[in-house]
Amino acid sequence: MRKPKVSPASNGNADDIEAAFYEALQSGDIEKLMACWADEDDIVCVHPGGPRLLGPGPIRAAFDAMFANGTIRAHPEKVHKVEAMSASVHSVLERIEVMTEEGLSHAYVIATNVYNKTAQGWRMVAHHASPGTPREMQEVSNSPQVLH
Repeated sequence: MRKPKVSPASNGNADDIEAAFYEALQSGDIEKLMACWADEDDIVCVHPGGPRLLGPGPIRAAFDAMFANGTIRAHPEKVHKVEAMSASVHSVLERIEVMTEEGLSHAYVIATNVYNKTAQGWRMVAHHASPGTPREMQEVSNSPQVLH
C-alpha cells in the first residue's frame, strides 16, 4: 500500500506544480517533491547521465540519495510550454548553483518536465534532464527575432 502524499502548495495548474517541484528541490523536502509526481507506476525520471527511473520507488530513492549530499539549487529559467487540455510539456533551462573550491558558480541543464491533469489535479509524469554545461545554452528557433 502506498503512503499518502503531502499535497503540493497549490493544485491550480502545471505551473504551480512546477514551482512546488523546484521549491522542494531547493529545500530538500522529499515529501513535497514526491507530492508533485502523479501516483502512477509509469512515471519516469532521467537525471543527467543517469539511468531511466520508472515508477515512484526508484524516483524517490534517487532524490533521497541526491538530498543526502545536500539540496539542489536549481532555478528554472526560459520556460517554453506546449499546453493542451490535460497535458503540459515544459522545456526548461535550469540554472544550477554549484559550490566549488573557487566559490559559487553556475551550471546549466536543459530539462523537459511533463505534467498531466489527473484525478488529484496537475501532476508531473516525466522529468528528463540533460548533462550540464558551465555556460548558458543557446536556443535555436525558427521564430523571427523581433525587437520592440
